[in-house]
Amino acid sequence: MSEVFEGYERQYCELSANLSRKCNSASLILDAEQKKQKFSEINSGIDEADVLIRKMDLEARSLQPGIKATLLAKLREYKSDLNKLKREFKRISSPNANQAAHDELLESGMADAHAVSAEQRERLSMSVERLNQSSDRIKESRRTILETEELGVSILEDLHQQRQTLLHAHNKLYDVDNAIDKSKKVLTTMSRRITKNKWIVVSIIIALVLAIVLILYYKISRH
Repeated sequence: MSEVFEGYERQYCELSANLSRKCNSASLILDAEQKKQKFSEINSGIDEADVLIRKMDLEARSLQPGIKATLLAKLREYKSDLNKLKREFKRISSPNANQAAHDELLESGMADAHAVSAEQRERLSMSVERLNQSSDRIKESRRTILETEELGVSILEDLHQQRQTLLHAHNKLYDVDNAIDKSKKVLTTMSRRITKNKWIVVSIIIALVLAIVLILYYKISRH
């Protein structure tokens, strides 16, 4: 369900219920100035309702086919409801409306002055029900958003923990790499010392051999 459509729908339901109440009260007003002011408010409200209907229609037609069909069916009900409001407004604003209202008051008595017709009560009840449904859908959307937000926070926490684990592993690998470098240096130093010692030993052996050869040569030459 489109949140934009739900916003328009909520505004329309509130406006429709308000217009129904104003039509009911306007039909009972006898003062010409007060009735004129009330008619002006109702006319402005009907224009605003028309704008909301057009906005809902544009929004519904921009959605996917499955959602679009559901919203357009609902929109037809709102258009029918608005047409009833327009007919009611036309009836109470007709030139003979004042006399009809006066006769109605005389016939029904002041006790029933604020009673509404069955059609108006039904329309008002439908508007309230739609408003409640819209409120429930908005609450459900908010609940879904909160759950999604909590899930996002949980995922971020998990990613943070994984990042810490990777950083710790990286530090360990760095320490191991340093230890290997130090071991290589030690082995290189030992290898050089071993090679040096080998040359020293070889030099000593050569010197001893030469000394022995010289001694033998000297002894032989004296005999």
